[in-house]
Amino acid sequence: MGWFGTVLMLALAVLPAAAQEGDAVARLAAWLEGTRTLEGRFEQVLLDERGREVQRSAGTVAILRPGRFRWDYVEPARQLIVADGERLWFYDAALEQVTVRPLDEALGSAPSRLLSGAATLADGFRAEAAGRREGLAWVRLEPRDGSDDFARLEVGLGAEGIEVMVLVDGFGQRTRFRFSQVQRNRGLDPGLFRFEPPPGVDVVGAEAQ
Repeated sequence: MGWFGTVLMLALAVLPAAAQEGDAVARLAAWLEGTRTLEGRFEQVLLDERGREVQRSAGTVAILRPGRFRWDYVEPARQLIVADGERLWFYDAALEQVTVRPLDEALGSAPSRLLSGAATLADGFRAEAAGRREGLAWVRLEPRDGSDDFARLEVGLGAEGIEVMVLVDGFGQRTRFRFSQVQRNRGLDPGLFRFEPPPGVDVVGAEAQ
């Protein structure tokens, strides 16, 4: 799975979990049910199948359910991913190019259903508690739908919610996200989830017209 696809898959789950004691799977399910908005900062590290670091990046994320999110990469280069509920925009400042696609097509099946609120955690994934490590309670998620192009998603829950997420693809590569300064269910400006291509950039994709 490429970098772009990894971010789209994680859009379904970047929300803070309930900070109560109990089964980690139940906490995660309750969190998905109760979250309307999220904003915070993230650091992303891509590791190859041998655990060697391939790429490191960082930025901010905002999510407004249903179906709207914004990933703003500021390091090492400016890139922006915006979903407005119907379309997904990917802007690469260095390439001066915008790619636009239908949101359902870009996200895939199970992630799209979870993001939109049309499915529960149990509908889209096989979920099981995966013990404790790094001081976090972990949940392992495997997609029920064989069309999804990732092997599993590992979610690390701390006292204040999700702190770490690890997406593992079919080749053994891992993309690790660590979140900080996360705030839940605060009002977000809807304008964050609207995108207008900058003047002079190329716009490509099925939704370009």
